[in-house]
Formats: sequence, C-alpha cells, structure tokens
Amino acid sequence: MRVIGLMSGTSHDAIDAGAVDLTLDGESLRLTPLGLISRAYDDELRAALTAALPPAATTLADVCRLDTRIGQAFAAAATEADRELCGGRAELVASHGQTVFHWVDEGQVRGTLQIGQAAWIAEATGLPVVADFRPRDVAAGGQGAPLVSLVDRMWLRGRPGTPVALNLGGIANITAPDGTAFDTGPANALIDAAVRAWTPHGRERGLTYDRDGGIAARGTVHEDLLARLLAEPYYALPAPKTTGKELFHADYLRRVLAGYEDLAPEDVVATLTRLTAVTVADAVRAAKASEVVASGGGIRNPTLMAAVRAELGPGVPVRGSDELGLASAAKEAYAFAVLGFLTAHGLPGTVATSTGARHPSVLGSITPGRAGRWPEGLLGGAQAPTRLVVDGH
Repeated sequence: MRVIGLMSGTSHDAIDAGAVDLTLDGESLRLTPLGLISRAYDDELRAALTAALPPAATTLADVCRLDTRIGQAFAAAATEADRELCGGRAELVASHGQTVFHWVDEGQVRGTLQIGQAAWIAEATGLPVVADFRPRDVAAGGQGAPLVSLVDRMWLRGRPGTPVALNLGGIANITAPDGTAFDTGPANALIDAAVRAWTPHGRERGLTYDRDGGIAARGTVHEDLLARLLAEPYYALPAPKTTGKELFHADYLRRVLAGYEDLAPEDVVATLTRLTAVTVADAVRAAKASEVVASGGGIRNPTLMAAVRAELGPGVPVRGSDELGLASAAKEAYAFAVLGFLTAHGLPGTVATSTGARHPSVLGSITPGRAGRWPEGLLGGAQAPTRLVVDGH
C-alpha cells in the first residue's frame, strides 16, 4: 500500500509529508521510502498558531479557524506529495495533525488535542484519511505518546545489544527495546524560545532556532543556572510520562531566568543545550543503552549532538537514523504512515507498556475518501507484524 504520512511537531514550523510503500510479509512489515516534502506554514498562519498556544489565552473561534486553515495546509502538502512522490497513486493518508494542547494532571494525561481537520485532506486528495491518533490511547489510560515507540521497537528489533531510539524535536523522547518509552524533557523547545526572545538575531531578524548550534558554541554553560533548570520536578517523575510546550514554553524560561538577566544570550543558549544533553543522557543511561539511534531536527545541531555524545561517553555510540535507512527528517512522517497502515488493517498501533495504557489500541478516526473510497480488502484479518524492514538495510 502506498501511504502518505503527515506530521507537524511541537516546533510548529512546517508540515512534513513522507511517502512510503508498505507490504505485509508474515511477521514483517516491509517499508520502501519514497521521499519527503516539507512545507513551512505561511507566516500569518504560524503567527496565529503561536499566539493561540499555551500559556496564551485563546477563543473557540480562533481554534475553529486554525483547525480549518491547518487542515487546508495539510491537504495542500498531501496533494503535492501524492503528485510528486507517489505519481498520483497514493491509497491512504495518515495525518498526525498539529498538537495544540496536551492535558496532563498529576502525571496522568486527561486529554490531548491535535487540529487540522481531516475532511479537508480527504476532499482535496480524494483519499481516505486516518487522523486523530492519540486520543484512543489516552482513553485507554495511556499517555497518548510517544506513539512512534511501536515503530521504533519493530524497526530496531534484532539489532545487537540494547539499541535506544531517540527523537530530538521540540521535545525529546526515547524508546527502549523492553517497551520503555517517554518524553525526557525539552530538546529544542527552550533553546528555540531563548533564541527568539533573548538573542539579538532572534529579536531583530526573526531567527527562530540556533542554526548549526552556532550560538551555543560561542557560549559557556552556567552551572548554577543549569542546576536550577535540572531541579524541574518533571525529570524525577517515573515513566511512562509525557510533556510538551504546555510546560516548557517562553514564560517558563522567563521564570527560571529570574536573577540571571545579565547573563549573555550565548551563555543562556549554551546552558539550555547542555540541559537537553544531560536529561537525554540520564534517560539513555537508565535504559542501559548500547547504542543510540537519533532522529529529529535536533540532530542537525552539531553542538547539541556533541554535548549528547560527551555526556554518554565513547561506550555508547550515537548514530543518525539515516545510517539505518530512515532519513532523520522524514522518520516521524514515515512512522505515522505506518500507524495509519496498521489502523487500515484493524491492527493495534500502540505498545501498552510504552504509553502506560491498559491495553494496546487500534488508533485514530477514519475519514473516507471521495465516494466512500477505501482501500479494497482492508480493515481486519491481517497478522500484526513484529518487525519493520526498511528496503536496502
């Protein structure tokens, strides 16, 4: 089946559309990557989304407008991916949507909201759409994240030792072979917030991230500030656990930086980069990892990656997912394509031990394609795969 996976992460800067061919072969699911397109939100839409995210107040009218406009943006990306990557022969779209709120109360997720109305995607492409993946796991008592844990476990199964998958997006998360999976804390979220608000380039030129880690590389880690950051109670919570920009946002950073107003912006960014490295490394060591396979936008930050490697030491190699056949920039979009494929076959898309749910769940809601279009012969009867095999690797 040719599937398009759509993803926009907590950095909410662009929509990634990754296309794959997927084939069930006994206990294996064979994945052939077809490529990725990435399309930035237009400036007006990104500004409206940013203005509505926590801790800002918003209105239902704003949420409705964003749901429509993000749905239309996802639809445009899916249409382009079908044309450019699939030759107009895609059969299914799997849309993660845009997370706007993840409701956590005393460590338990009570609800989660991803917007980007799937009807716009189905109408524009004519294809059936699986969307709204996370709420079913939450309803089953889970964290609703990290949902890529099933894909990571299938993909890394059979590698020697204890391989741990690491994703460095706005938030960092890991998946271990035993099913342990959780958000370790911020990856780029606080770094990006500091760049936008505290550095001259961010304030004056609209820079939104630390390109190539250059700002952090010029700074010096402030150990007292790092200790204050590491005192955040989230890091001491047991897994499974999830977090997001509901906690790690610009106002949070302003509170933590109280009393450090004279600190050079480069030192702030360097300290936040070290924070990510330390919290990631603590989680990886606890999982007794023999290697780390990393993906996400953070791996394009050489200063961050060097800090992670330094924290872990030479005994735990850190390699990019590209080395194993899944392009880092496309991996999450591909993962949701896999989850959509599993839903289309009536198969669970979660590992209960990863999310803390009472049981595995078939994920998502289905929006039929044009004239009720649905891939023939699906929805039930297939054997659940245990391995993900990437063609060529």
